[in-house]
Amino acid sequence: MEVTIDKQYPIPASEQACWQVLSNITELATCMPGATITEQIDATHYKGSVKVKVGPATAAFAGDIEVLGVDEATKQIRLLGKGADRGGSSASMELTASLAVQDDKSVNLIGKADVIVNGKFAQFGGRMMTSVSDMILKQFADNFSIKAQAINHASSTTAEAASNTADTVDPTVAPKPVQVPKMQSELNGLAIAWMLIKNFFARLFGK
Repeated sequence: MEVTIDKQYPIPASEQACWQVLSNITELATCMPGATITEQIDATHYKGSVKVKVGPATAAFAGDIEVLGVDEATKQIRLLGKGADRGGSSASMELTASLAVQDDKSVNLIGKADVIVNGKFAQFGGRMMTSVSDMILKQFADNFSIKAQAINHASSTTAEAASNTADTVDPTVAPKPVQVPKMQSELNGLAIAWMLIKNFFARLFGK
């Protein structure tokens, strides 16, 4: 079964900060909750894994990532990911992600993904898979935003410190701490399961 997803997410950070995350495969992979790069084969091929936890149960997926293209001029990256679990179910996703500048402090993260699933995942149907994929991508975008904002803040702090002089800064006044949202380190399996249940009953009763 195959589904195509087109999404845009507003990111409150500069284009440069967003591109630093988008163009770094290792950093980009960790935006996906539960995902990690386990090995770099060469400049364009990586091995990784994704863990999904639902209550006490944990499912692990091993896979491969191939970088199909990186275009700094257009701020676009293309990736192909393939994975499978021990039960024989498999999935692949070809992702094209790019940045569209809104202003100096805001960028849209634009993504198009073609997802193919086989095995037990295919039984969910296209509508359910789209809903689940939307939820997963939202978690991904939230983590991407946190990383980009952290880079943006670090750059701004460095630039501000460099522009200040000793006679204009009061050393007795401590800088205000910045509250940084916590990244989601695990894929929200409970939320995904709930989404599947809701969609199942919506289809059952024709709502």
